[in-house]
Amino acid sequence: MKNRKKKIFLFITIPLLILIITGSAFFVFRDSILKKVITKATSKIEKDYDSNFTVRAANFEGFSGISLRDVTLTPKNADTLFNIHKMRTSVNIWQLLLGEVQLGTLEIKTGFVQLTQKGDRKNFEAFLKKDNKESKNNDKKDYAAFAYRIISKVLNLVPTDMDVENLTFKLDDNGKRATIKINKLILLNKELETAIHVQTNTFEQQWKIKGYADPRNKKADIRFFNIDTGAIKVPYFDERYGLISSFDSIRLNIENINHSRGELHIDGYASIANLKINHPKIARKDVVIKNARFDYRFLLGSNFISVDSSSTVQLNSIKFNPYLSYETAKDTVYKLKIALPKMKAQDFISSLPDGLFTHFQGMEAEGSIDYKLDFKYNKNKPNELVFDSNLKKENLKITKYGEANLNKLNSEFIYRAIIQDVLQRPILVGNANPNYTPLEQISPYLRKSVLTTEDPSFFSHRGFINEAFKQSIIKNIKTKKFSRGASTISMQLVKNVFLTREKTLSRKLEEILLVYILENNRIVTKERMLEVYFNIIEWGPNVYGIGEASRFYFQKNPADLDLNECLYLARIIPSPKKFMYQFNDEGNLREFSVKQESFLTNIMIRRGLLTLDDTIYKQQKLHISGAAKSYLRLKVKDSTALDSLPSIEEFEL
Repeated sequence: MKNRKKKIFLFITIPLLILIITGSAFFVFRDSILKKVITKATSKIEKDYDSNFTVRAANFEGFSGISLRDVTLTPKNADTLFNIHKMRTSVNIWQLLLGEVQLGTLEIKTGFVQLTQKGDRKNFEAFLKKDNKESKNNDKKDYAAFAYRIISKVLNLVPTDMDVENLTFKLDDNGKRATIKINKLILLNKELETAIHVQTNTFEQQWKIKGYADPRNKKADIRFFNIDTGAIKVPYFDERYGLISSFDSIRLNIENINHSRGELHIDGYASIANLKINHPKIARKDVVIKNARFDYRFLLGSNFISVDSSSTVQLNSIKFNPYLSYETAKDTVYKLKIALPKMKAQDFISSLPDGLFTHFQGMEAEGSIDYKLDFKYNKNKPNELVFDSNLKKENLKITKYGEANLNKLNSEFIYRAIIQDVLQRPILVGNANPNYTPLEQISPYLRKSVLTTEDPSFFSHRGFINEAFKQSIIKNIKTKKFSRGASTISMQLVKNVFLTREKTLSRKLEEILLVYILENNRIVTKERMLEVYFNIIEWGPNVYGIGEASRFYFQKNPADLDLNECLYLARIIPSPKKFMYQFNDEGNLREFSVKQESFLTNIMIRRGLLTLDDTIYKQQKLHISGAAKSYLRLKVKDSTALDSLPSIEEFEL
């Protein structure tokens, strides 16, 4: 029994003595150890990053406190990256002995951090270089373990108590400047309070961050708002990217960060009030979202990163569940699912962001809608792409139109194209216009040819073709650019009559919604839509509608056009102002034009739209006899124009 007690005593005492001796030795030699650490860091930074790191004075205060003065990092031949006049901090010794750096307190008095770019020279460029060996070794990293390790290291560097005064962050991107000065930042008893002064080339404001922060328990609830009157303006992006944005307040909440059973869960929410965005690629007006909230649950595993379907996104009264994932188990797979539960159609319309759907303002509706989207893309099997978009309606009825009155298509109206922000001459869409041509007075060959090139399933679809969208997405992903669209005649009609040709997100979203309403509420017959389309589309320089086009090219009425003439008119719709480049200097069709014509003819024969008897006179030369003839004489050689003409593949629909 005595031997057992003796062993227990020794088992406890010996490690304790070692710890005491180690701690005592550390206390005695701590300043020397600190200097060696700084010397080692200085040497490494100079060698790896070609930069000078200096600390004028460094010493311990007590057992775990460290005091530093005039800490500077300056890349060679570049502006100083940071300079801290006075900094005091404490570290958790027990964590340090385990190889982890965990700050307890932090006090900073006067300093700056600056990022500059002058020409192509960046003062932070050396610190962005990746270790090629490391990147190769990490090709198959465990996402959950990697993310948790990074989050833990970052949170360990966030002290439990902070007192920061006069710390300035500067950004200078070739004259585009932003300065964020922290006059005061205090974190005490897990409560955070700040006073921040922001100045750029375009504005000056006072900001405030306030809330709860507990880095050790991985929790936070922080609010960001403006001390001055008015909204918070986002610096730098206005000058750098032309993106003008502001908001009244932001709230970020982190409720849980948990790593267990090989998965990392991050839960919380973020919200923003009165977000305003202005950018020429988004919309022509300010886009305003009054209230937005994202209740998130991020899940990370060894081979996937995802936003769980239990997450919710709320935009005004619109609330839906998103699911996004990136998987690398076998193949690289991207997934996106959206589920919008059943909601009143009027609530949906009223919740659309101001400025993004201007043509819907004032619209009133009855009934309800729900929506589901299922998208899946396998990088190694692109042709197996899944794209399923399903919008359901229940007793949906438009009782009042906004700016875009779709009933307009059923009556006589004035059409004016807008090209590069310039209104073109008015075109009367109605029988009072001598060039207006009813559908039955247009050559059947032309109707068949145009439907083949532009929209073969026009009379059977409801505005959209899922398969066309899929093929469009596949090609755009492969080419890494927007190289192919999936526009139907319905979409072209809505764009021409009610919208503009501007390439903005707003215009595209409005086009999609208006087409859905037009096609799914029996507002206009398909025949009437096609008739209006034939009478308004551009067919040449200042040539609108088939009545003008048939005379401009062939001095004929639309009913009298032969097959060759119809094939020609159908092919030039994508680039009507460049029709002259279809011809060579002798006035004959170029080789690529002849191939396109033969390709189109074969498609129509294969689909039963033409018979061999229809092609008897096809070998006759196409003869331009109208006013278009003068453009052929003035034509100049232009390879750029030729490259912009549609390819043969674009007719395979």
